[in-house]
Amino acid sequence: MPNVQVFDMAGKPAGEIALSDKLFGAEVKSAVIHSVVRAYLLNQRQGTQSALTRGEVSGGGKKPWKQKGTGRARQGSTRSPQWTHGGVAFAPKPRSYRVSVNKKVRRLALAGALSSKVADGDLIVVDGLAASEYKTSVMDKLLKALGADKKTTVVLADADEKTVKSFANIPYASTIQADSLNAYQVLDNKKLVVAKAAIEKIEEVYGK
Repeated sequence: MPNVQVFDMAGKPAGEIALSDKLFGAEVKSAVIHSVVRAYLLNQRQGTQSALTRGEVSGGGKKPWKQKGTGRARQGSTRSPQWTHGGVAFAPKPRSYRVSVNKKVRRLALAGALSSKVADGDLIVVDGLAASEYKTSVMDKLLKALGADKKTTVVLADADEKTVKSFANIPYASTIQADSLNAYQVLDNKKLVVAKAAIEKIEEVYGK
């Protein structure tokens, strides 16, 4: 059972916390994490890209010049892809990029991602991580005291408006709720700062 240091809101050590072996001490399976991260990124795509083919561009009904005798290459329409204002060859059309990954695999990938953060010393637990007022400078000071002044994901137990908005103007930080956590957002940062209450929620939601 891995133990990690707990810090207070001043960035000072305030004890230790024992983490679940199932979530924070699991085997890191790169292939599983890769498949889940790939699926997550594909599922973010809207799939609305569209362009017109030669058959959908208006005009071009008249043959530009006669077939033979001009010395030029034969052309059938001014809406062919090689013409300016012509259609697009193999034009993209709206489609779904959605990839489905079963729950068991997603949980396995999340456990591997969290475990890799613990193993690398990049998971930081903060006791009482909450803002009493809308104050970005307080949260910025906290992250810098924790050594999390590069790209950082902050995991909160609940979407407390004051806390979320206090982190919102910090360019290198983003917030997420514990029950919305996924492998991509765990890995897409330098440091993972987690509220102590969020650790309990993560173990409750994903440790079953």
